[in-house]
Amino acid sequence: MVENNILIGITFALYLLLMLGIGLYAYRRTSDLSDYILGGRSLGPWTSAISAGASDMSGWLLLGLPGAAYVSGLSAAWIGIGLLAGTWLNWLITARRLRIYSFIANDSLTLPEFFEHRFEDHSHLLRVISAVFILLFFLFYTSSGLVAGGKLFNTVFGLDYTVAVTVGTIAIISYTFFGGFLAVSWTDLIQGLMMAAALLIVPVIALFDMGGVGVAASRITAENPQLLEWFRDASTGDKLTLIGIISSLAWGLGYFGQPHILARFAAIRSDRDIPVARRIAVIWSALGLFCAVAIGLLGLVYIPRDLGDSEKIFMIMVNAIFHPVIAGVLLAAILAAVMSTADSQLLVSSSALADDFYKAIFRKNASQKELVWVGRLSVVGIAIIAYLFALNPNSSVLDLVSYAWAGFGAAFGPALVMALFWRRMNRWGALAGIVVGGVTVVVWAQLSGGLFDLYEIVPGVVFSYISIWVVSLLTGEPSAQVQQHFDEVGKQQQG
Repeated sequence: MVENNILIGITFALYLLLMLGIGLYAYRRTSDLSDYILGGRSLGPWTSAISAGASDMSGWLLLGLPGAAYVSGLSAAWIGIGLLAGTWLNWLITARRLRIYSFIANDSLTLPEFFEHRFEDHSHLLRVISAVFILLFFLFYTSSGLVAGGKLFNTVFGLDYTVAVTVGTIAIISYTFFGGFLAVSWTDLIQGLMMAAALLIVPVIALFDMGGVGVAASRITAENPQLLEWFRDASTGDKLTLIGIISSLAWGLGYFGQPHILARFAAIRSDRDIPVARRIAVIWSALGLFCAVAIGLLGLVYIPRDLGDSEKIFMIMVNAIFHPVIAGVLLAAILAAVMSTADSQLLVSSSALADDFYKAIFRKNASQKELVWVGRLSVVGIAIIAYLFALNPNSSVLDLVSYAWAGFGAAFGPALVMALFWRRMNRWGALAGIVVGGVTVVVWAQLSGGLFDLYEIVPGVVFSYISIWVVSLLTGEPSAQVQQHFDEVGKQQQG
């Protein structure tokens, strides 16, 4: 056992050194704030697509979703269906128009900066409020990644949970601090490919060992006939309610407001690369989601014991199936999933502090070098706060992600979609949509019973759209220049 842990540890160390090396290389390519936040808008379709998927799915894809399928059976797949639809629609509807519009809107680097320039908000109110919501929800989201990393090191090496979270946090800070967006995107490409390989290999080998799909299905059904039912939660035996199904599918609504995913749209080198990137992203997501559910279902009969923590099923299956060296590579995929999201979240949060607070309010004439270093120091500060949130070993990755996902989806999704497609929208409508959507999620999450069991993203998105529409119509029309820029975006997209 000790020898196995040493071999796995060596694999992990080599992986972390590779990530740090990429961060140091990207450091040499980072000269100004645009490089640090958006990589100089130079991403190719493969890097943009895979890094968007990897930063999106995170440790949730390798821990949360397999764990949900392990407990609830096939009914957990409704979340995956909603996410796949959301991925496709986000690339189809938002990606190209945002790439064009963010450049026309004074080459905006962050989502709050885009809102400010899109609506000519010289008061900075829209920008600051947006940045506040980004910092609030990313603390929970980043914490979920650190929790996943802690569970990984705790399960594999038996490390104390606090020590495990500390190791993961230091690793993520290291290359994000140096390399910024390029380091994050390049490492996410490698990490996303590792995640896809790990998710595919584990269920294929498990099926082979069990004698094929038919035998596996029979054994799963023998364990509990309800495990392969779409409309019944196998953990309770209860039929899924309409509210439950809508809540699962509604995860797809969150994509339109995730700043770390939207950054990949703005950073792609040309809007003409987006159709190729969209196909890559959808295929990667479909493969990952399908295999994650399969791992949870197969784990029920492949690992016939009570795990205590269902979110560890992928790690335990890897250790049971593979030689320690191979297991080390596959388990590094979990670390990859954790790092690929946490690094993106840290970067977006630090960008909000450097560009949307420090530059916009306190130091309008700050040099590019100064802003880059403010961004780097912000990475450390935000990571420390997220680390303190993550120190509770009983935290659920899925619960933390679902809350943050809903917050971003409701606060920014409707505001961004309407900003891209509705000419009449003004800054007061945008501000109302962001505030109402974000506050609704925070309040709704504290309530339960009946209609309040509905996933908070649904009322958040609905109320946000209504607020944008009503407030925009009740207040003045946007200026002629704002409307002219909107028309210019439309012409470029048609071209």
